[in-house]
Amino acid sequence: MSDLPGIDIRTGAEGAMELALTGAWVMGAALPDLESLLSDPKVADAPRLRLADGGIADWDSILLTYLRRLEARIKDKGGTVDRSGLPEGVARLLALAEAVPRREDTGTGGARPGFVARAGAAVIRLGAEARDMIAFLGLAAMAFGKFLVGRARFRGSDLALVLEDCGPKALPIVTLISILVGLILAFVGAVQLQLFGAEIFIANLVAIGMAREMGALMAAIIMAGRTGAAFAAELGTMQVNEEIDAFVTLGISPMEFLVLPRMLALALMMPLLCLYADLMGILGGAVVGIFMLDISPIQYFNQTKQFLDMGDFAVGVFKATVFGILIAIAGCLRGMQCGRSSQAVGMAATSAVVLAIVLIICADGVFAVLFHIMGI
Repeated sequence: MSDLPGIDIRTGAEGAMELALTGAWVMGAALPDLESLLSDPKVADAPRLRLADGGIADWDSILLTYLRRLEARIKDKGGTVDRSGLPEGVARLLALAEAVPRREDTGTGGARPGFVARAGAAVIRLGAEARDMIAFLGLAAMAFGKFLVGRARFRGSDLALVLEDCGPKALPIVTLISILVGLILAFVGAVQLQLFGAEIFIANLVAIGMAREMGALMAAIIMAGRTGAAFAAELGTMQVNEEIDAFVTLGISPMEFLVLPRMLALALMMPLLCLYADLMGILGGAVVGIFMLDISPIQYFNQTKQFLDMGDFAVGVFKATVFGILIAIAGCLRGMQCGRSSQAVGMAATSAVVLAIVLIICADGVFAVLFHIMGI
């Protein structure tokens, strides 16, 4: 860095007071004190000031910021500023900065809304979300009704592709998670059952837990993170590219062409994934029972078969079907609500996963209460 930045006050042409800038006006340099400069009688009493290049060695945005502040203070006092003596680049950048007005909504000022105002705004947002979801459910129900009477317009090949993505391609992750859940259930149960010498009942715990609850729940959570987010991202990208607008222009219902195949695919695949998850979870529990609790394979599977009936599987399959529909609704809803930017697509995918998991847990709680009341 060369000389330090400075300002020489001198009388210029036609008696105008000049502020001659000298030195290197770069980041990190010690700038002249603005208050001291403005309090100088020569500057304070001058109705017109001329900014001039008195030997500027180097400059960057620091110079522009300083000059903007200096001009604002001079104009506040009723004076005028002449930039004719500045370097051409500096003068152009200052003019460009003035040409773009400052946005009023980007400042950090303003009082923060109170608690009541924030709570009211949150309630209004929740009401709008509920209204949008109910409207979407109505449109989805109408599309499904058209499908039942054979009037829905969508391609069978699209349904087949979504079925493949929701079914066979999801088997590896469902296998891994289900086996681990079965192992965890067996370990948790073994800690307590060993105190009473009742290790054989590990088979009951794992089988009933997987068939009635954990198989459907874990498969649904996996599909919410895997497929629900994919649905939201796909439809969100179509919103960004205005493809959904093109469907509407052509008279094709996006609900029938895009949403309906995804709802059908998840509703059909989730029961099968649930049964597969049940089997993998039971095998995971068998690994603990056979290799760690010294239960013979025949004993373990006989105990499982004795205490497990089709009603337990029916409960899990019913839950899985409902969960699949909820996941499809959450993913498609967020995708259709997506904005017109790449950031909006990411937010839609994230929101779809969160909404789907919340809906799954709430529905599972409702089913638990209803099944208890009904004695199922």
